[in-house]
Order: sequence, then structure tokens, then C-alpha cells
Amino acid sequence: MVFSSLMFMCIFLPIVLIAYNLSKNLTYKNTVLIIASLFFYAWGEPIWVVLLIFSAFVDYINGRIIDKYYERAGATIALVSSLVINLGLLAMFKYSGFFIENINSFLHTSIPNPNFKLPIGISFYTFQTLSYTIDMYRGKTRVQKSFLGFLAYVSMFPQLVAGPIVRYAEIAPQLDSRQTTLEDVSSGACRFVIGLSKKVLLANVLYELITAFQQSRDLSVLYFWLYAVSFALQLYFDFSGYSDMAIGLGRI
Repeated sequence: MVFSSLMFMCIFLPIVLIAYNLSKNLTYKNTVLIIASLFFYAWGEPIWVVLLIFSAFVDYINGRIIDKYYERAGATIALVSSLVINLGLLAMFKYSGFFIENINSFLHTSIPNPNFKLPIGISFYTFQTLSYTIDMYRGKTRVQKSFLGFLAYVSMFPQLVAGPIVRYAEIAPQLDSRQTTLEDVSSGACRFVIGLSKKVLLANVLYELITAFQQSRDLSVLYFWLYAVSFALQLYFDFSGYSDMAIGLGRI
């Protein structure tokens, strides 16, 4: 599910906003965000949503251990555990095929390649959870005692699948206390519309132009310049538009 799809704008987002504002209780609001975010992620990755929850749980537990044994050996062990498990999972899904192919090539072995399908957003939520345990170990943030609160931070759907990576210390105060004003909603909605316009009216149209260029047999200098400029602008407006939509949703 992408932000510019009709499914997201006409069904998912209205339901989430209505459900989110039914109560002023923060635990309720965080729970709504978690359910919505997990559904949003499962829409594209129904299996690997378990990996997301597991990654969050591992670092939640390691964070509690670091807090309990701060500046002692137990805290160091918990930090190492966090690094090994998270980076190990990331390496397994992103680079296991590459390493196995090279081993087979150099050693003439026939180790089967697992060909793992890369879970969406694994790099983003892995480094987000790591930022928590690292900041905990360095004494730069306080422990999050609520797993629901921590999972809300990790799984927040506006930045879950494509970032940006948000350090826990930046968002921690809002997990325990936050208010949404009419100004927040208005500003966020405007930012979302600006991002949507960049994505739909500019990036998508430029993509069609790039596709036409790729199918052309014109090899002139002007052709290559137009192709290069179109490609650069398409990338810019695509990422810029997505970022604006994510920021707008977060503000709302």
C-alpha cells in the first residue's frame, strides 16, 4: 500500500483517523497506531510482519536489561545481543545470497541459496531499534517500560517502509504525552497534499517520459541530456513527495 493509492487515501487513512480520535486516552491512541501500522505493513508483507514484531521485542527486552544493569557487564552483554541479532538478521536477508554465491564460485561447492525475499523496510526498523539500545547504553535516553509504546515507535506507518530513520530519543516524549491541535492537522494535511502533487503530477508523469526515452532509438546528445534531466527530476520529486506525505501524516 502506497500513500498515493486510492486504497490508502479513501479507505485506510479515514478509518485510522476516525478510530484514532475516538478517545483521548494515550494508550488507546498508541494501540490504534500499532494495529493500523501492522495492517499497513502486512498489506505488502503478510509473513514478515512477525519479523518486525520480533525485532521490536528483542530490543525492548535488551533495553530493559541495559536499564537494570546500567554501566555494568549485563548492559554490555545486552547491547552486544542487540547488535548481533539485529545486524545478523539484516545480513541474512540482504547478503546471504551474495555470500553463498561467492563461496560456491571460489570453493566450487554447491551450497543451496535460500533466496530470501527481502522484507520491506527491514533496514529502517532495524536501525531504529538499534538506535534505542545504543542510546540507552550511552545514557542518552530513558528506558521505555511499555512494549506497546516501543512498538508504536518502531512500527509507525508513515515512516515504516521507506524511512526516514527516527532516533528514539527524538520521539520518546511523544510516546508518553502528546496533543494534536487543529493547526497540526491543517499543516499536516497541506504538507501531505503538496507531497501527493509532487508524486502524482510530477514524478509519475516524468516516469512515463523516461519510459518513452528508454524505448526510443534516438542517440543524439539532446536526447541523452533530456533523459538525464528527466531521470534526475523523477527521482527527486518521487522521494521529496514521499517525504512530504510522511511528514504531513506524522504532523496530523
